[in-house]
Amino acid sequence: MKALDRKLLRDLRQSWSQALTIALVVASGVAGFVTTLSAVDSLARARDRHYAEAHFADVFATVKRAPLALGETLRAVPGVADLQLTVEQTVRIGIDGVDDPILGHLIGIDPRHPPRINRIALRAGRMPQAVADGGEADGIEALVSAGFADARGLRPGTRLRALVNGRQRTLRIVGIALSPEYVFAGYGGMPDMRGFGVFWIDRDTLAAASDMDGAFNRVAATLAPGASRAEAVAGIARVISPWGGREAHDRTEQTSHAMLDNEIREQRVLGTVLPVIFLAVAAFLLNVVISRTIATQREQIAALKALGYPDRRIAGHYFTQVVAIVAVGLLLGLGLGKWLGTAMVGLYAEFFHFPRFEHRMAPGLVLASAAIALATAALGTANPLLATMRLAPAEAMRPPSPGRYRPTLAERLGLRRLPTVLRMILRNLERRPLRSGLAVAGVAAAVAIVILGNFFRDAIETIVDSKFRVELRADVIVWLAEPAEAAAVHELARLPGAILVEAGRDVPVRIVHGHRSERVALQGLPARPVLQRIVDVDDRAWSPSPDGLLLTDRLADKLGLRIGDTVRVEVLEGRARVLFLPLRATVRDMMGLNAYMERGALNRALGEDDLAGRFPVAVERGGEARFLAAAMGLPRIVGAFSKATLWRNMQEISARNIRIMSTILTAFATVIAIGVVYNNARIALAERTWELASLRVLGFSRAEVSALLLGEMALVIALALPLGMLSGYGLVHLLVELLRSDQFYFPVALRPRTYAWACLAVLAAAAASALVVRRRIDRLDMVAALKTRE
Repeated sequence: MKALDRKLLRDLRQSWSQALTIALVVASGVAGFVTTLSAVDSLARARDRHYAEAHFADVFATVKRAPLALGETLRAVPGVADLQLTVEQTVRIGIDGVDDPILGHLIGIDPRHPPRINRIALRAGRMPQAVADGGEADGIEALVSAGFADARGLRPGTRLRALVNGRQRTLRIVGIALSPEYVFAGYGGMPDMRGFGVFWIDRDTLAAASDMDGAFNRVAATLAPGASRAEAVAGIARVISPWGGREAHDRTEQTSHAMLDNEIREQRVLGTVLPVIFLAVAAFLLNVVISRTIATQREQIAALKALGYPDRRIAGHYFTQVVAIVAVGLLLGLGLGKWLGTAMVGLYAEFFHFPRFEHRMAPGLVLASAAIALATAALGTANPLLATMRLAPAEAMRPPSPGRYRPTLAERLGLRRLPTVLRMILRNLERRPLRSGLAVAGVAAAVAIVILGNFFRDAIETIVDSKFRVELRADVIVWLAEPAEAAAVHELARLPGAILVEAGRDVPVRIVHGHRSERVALQGLPARPVLQRIVDVDDRAWSPSPDGLLLTDRLADKLGLRIGDTVRVEVLEGRARVLFLPLRATVRDMMGLNAYMERGALNRALGEDDLAGRFPVAVERGGEARFLAAAMGLPRIVGAFSKATLWRNMQEISARNIRIMSTILTAFATVIAIGVVYNNARIALAERTWELASLRVLGFSRAEVSALLLGEMALVIALALPLGMLSGYGLVHLLVELLRSDQFYFPVALRPRTYAWACLAVLAAAAASALVVRRRIDRLDMVAALKTRE
């Protein structure tokens, strides 16, 4: 073994604790990078594979009722490669022993000819068979979506009830299925796996029950390679328009795909932003440690140069020490990233359902992690290594030039009655402003990351509180299969438990401005809504315009609209109509791209009577079950939404996942805090060993000597805490803008407990570091420390 190699091992052994803390910071950055990006890559890979194997459609359209013969005309639309026509219907589902309102989406399939588009993958059981004459008494055979089956514990052989076209039917589960259309199967984009299920049954049976014999109401099409998606969508929309065609859209507006695509985009942002912070702190620590190591080994460096070792060899020796530390962090980070990535895929599997979904860490990701870790080592040590190469042997033989002392800022301001220990601490911090500033910045970064980790919990709680308590004051929302006279509120108000009922209406429309357009639901609300209000991110309530539109600000920005512009609104319900409405105001809300209008004005603009299709209801305490039981007996009601049930179902998965994410980020931030505080304290102890030993000889007690070092640490932390809070607030703002999407706008909601938790986490890390440093001070060898070359 060569002399420099033995020296390398000796240096690493002597500074093992510092090397370990730096390696852990590197590991945290690499683990964050690998965890998020490997999980997202696995998610995207499972999606692409499932889409390809199942022939996921490119274009979707819905009609009121059209003859099957129209399929030939649709196949002739330019760009259409294949077409599938189905009968689909949303119904109420009943399960024995379950009072919660459940919606089911029935899809008709031909058991003899499995779907060519949006193919079904069986996870268990078998395909349903056609119902023979008189065979329905044993129940209609059905497949059920995997997410709903898992949430409700359904197995082949389970029986359920479905209200189809006003008549109760029995569904007998014969298999559990997965479909590319319902990778994410939540009604209206809500993560409620217990309240919404998809069922595939015999097409002829569903058509007969829905009065759709010889007809269809749903179109799915795949496009030829190179075909224009926009032209195909427009062509299909033109063909279905005379038949009550409500909409035609591509994948980007398909609910499941949009939720999946949004999750992938958000996690790619997180997987990039957070590791940059961790690795920047690691580079800072490496710079400080290597600079200190080189400063304490000036004589050795001079001797090596005098013995003929070239500058590059000496610099390479110190860089090898850094690479060894980073390599340990890289290996730990890859192992931790693999474990956490696998766990994250398991969490994803509760929301997104694929035939095959396994964690995969791509070789390219491992190579990228290694390259980033190596770049961190190079950036962190470039300056001290260059200084080593420039150091002349004769200069290195001499002790470092003594520092230039001058009165501190406090002394210059006339604060001369400060305690002696405090003046010494302030003087030492001012002598090294760059190092002190970087130490404060490192601790502040730890505070900011803890704040960021807990921000998601605060944001979700704020969204839920705003949506479920401030905006939605109703306990139940019921809706009809078709809009009916708004006087139905009186019928609902007479049901047991009902206190107050409001009438609303949702109309699918396409809002067009120039070459931009967006498909949304135009929500007709009362002039002064009480049970379902419009609330912005600041919890301010808005009223719908009586003669124009109120739009989400993100929707207005996406379409390039300004207040006062006239908006083209294409109605996608019933007969084709085009409205021209002024944009009266915009509101910054948190979920979705929304459009609002006063319900009476909306009905007048459509040229229709006083119609409504959605009814928010406030019920008396404890009366929800009685109201739902009575409401479900009304044949016109197609579904109901229970606020309490949805909240409970969301809590089971969403809240737990948020807690897991916050815990992981807090643990990573604590590692940063320990790394920064401990290394700063160890370096200060090494630099000031002679000074501290001199004070001990002069009669200072161990506590007084410790107060110098630990007081400096405390002052750094005291400066870092408020800076970290401000940095965390700014980092949250940056992340909110990066994560901004059509589905969500996270409010910058940071609760006092988040700041308190961030401070406690850093203080706990500092306390642990202080105990270690105090122990080393107590064991200080004063004879060895007082030896000097002077």
